[in-house]
This record gives sequence, C-alpha cells and structure tokens, in this order.
Amino acid sequence: MTIQWFPGHMAKARREITEKLKMIDVVFELVDARIPLASRNPMIDEILLGKPRIVLLNKADLADPKVTSLWQSYFSEKGIPSLAINSQDGKGIKNIEPLAHELVKEKFDKMRAKGIVKTRAVRALIVGIPNVGKSTIINRMAGKNIAVTGDKPGVTKRQQWIKAGQTLELLDTPGILWPKFEDQAIGLKLAVTGAIKETLFDFTEVVLFAVKYLSEHYQDRLKERYKLTTLPEDNMKLFEEIGKKRGCIMSGGEIDLEKTAEIVLRDLRSEKLGRLSYEQPELIK
Repeated sequence: MTIQWFPGHMAKARREITEKLKMIDVVFELVDARIPLASRNPMIDEILLGKPRIVLLNKADLADPKVTSLWQSYFSEKGIPSLAINSQDGKGIKNIEPLAHELVKEKFDKMRAKGIVKTRAVRALIVGIPNVGKSTIINRMAGKNIAVTGDKPGVTKRQQWIKAGQTLELLDTPGILWPKFEDQAIGLKLAVTGAIKETLFDFTEVVLFAVKYLSEHYQDRLKERYKLTTLPEDNMKLFEEIGKKRGCIMSGGEIDLEKTAEIVLRDLRSEKLGRLSYEQPELIK
C-alpha cells in the first residue's frame, strides 16, 4: 500500500511554524500513544531547532498502559519529558502547564536577570499530525471551545494564538503529515488508528497488518474475541478464520475479505479487543 498525503495547507504550515519559532518558549509535540513513533513527523526535529519539548502521548486511554509506560521511559532516556494524556476526558492535561514552566524556568530567569522581561505568559507551540487531538486539547486547556474540532483528519487550517489561563499561550497549527512514508508500515499504523481518511487506504491490507501484529503481541485477545482455539501461522488463513467466525461467507463458501476487514477494524477502534498499542520500544531497529 502506498499512502502519500501532503496537502498544500500543510506545506504552508511548515513555513509558518518556522517563522513563528523565534517567539516560542516550548513545544508541545502531540502523538498518538498507540503509535508514538509512527505519529511523529520526522520533519519536526528539523523544524524545531532544539526548542524545549514535551511529548504528549494522547489517546492514552486507548493504548496498552504497560506499553505507554515503556514509551515514557524511552523518551526520558532521550532527554525528552513526556506525559500520558487523554484529551477527551482531560486526564493528565493539568500536568502540562507546570511542566512547561519547569522547562522554561532557566530561560526566564536569565531574561529577568538581564531586565529583558518581568512577567509574561509562556508561549507554547502545539504540533502534531492530523486527527491526533490537538484542537480538543487546546479547548480543554483554554476552558472553552476555541479551536475547531472534528473526527476527520485535517480540520485545523490556520494558525491562531489561544490563551490557556494567565500563564500560558498556545499557538495552534494545522496538522502536518510528511510528503512520503519511507516505511509503508507507518502508513498502515496511521490508517488503523484513524489518522488517515478511510478513502485513502485499502481496508483489507490495513486489517491484515493489524491482525498480524495482534497475533504476535496480543494472541489471547484475538482468541477470546473471535472464539479461536489456535491461531494459524499464516496471516491470511488467520484472517479467513476470523471471517468464518463472523459469518462473512459468500456463496460457494468463499470468505468475504472486505466485510471481514470492516468488522475487525470496527472492533479495533471500539476497543472490543481492549486497549492496544501497535508499536513497542523494544522493536525499534
């Protein structure tokens, strides 16, 4: 599968972010806790030029908590603080502002010592790929619906400064996807978690990827959900077994792969197989 998506407004967003950086104190990099690396834009490291950063592992309520803890250790080892949050119910959001102040304390102390500034709000840039929850988090932090939200990728189209209390100002930006996925597994992970529009990918290929991953890391959940006593080693045979169990059989006894894929994808996204993570630090090559 080849998924390429780099709308014009995203290229513009990259330029605008670069222009705004001189006004930024700290960056909030929002990622999907289920796929922390696949949902990080590799261009961000180039764009941010060493600015202090907090990785916000959003949708942590959907991810495997044990794996999320491993990811926090992973980022910590790289010198990047992280927080597991849930933009929908606000869990963990209150910890963002204090951590931001902690990261900019040295900078502000130097500014005050030089008489450059007495007191001003911390200016934070919030970045992330489409549909990772930026607007929802901004609205939570601001205490009102300022940023436009939606369940489709690419809702935010322009930049805006937003006050989040008296001590924090946020700069929202459109989500930025990179022009080409060098590793097609990235596209598959983004597709299974909903970061890419469903019109851009093949359901069957995406779900085959997910089923293979689950057969390697969440065998018991697959068996329980689809009433399987054993898991065939062949990925397609496993997929077909799931189709049989779900009654996705066409005339002649052939399995309806497309219907099976739709059912499994719906199960994955509605947590019928529990909280899942599709990446683990130990698997990084």
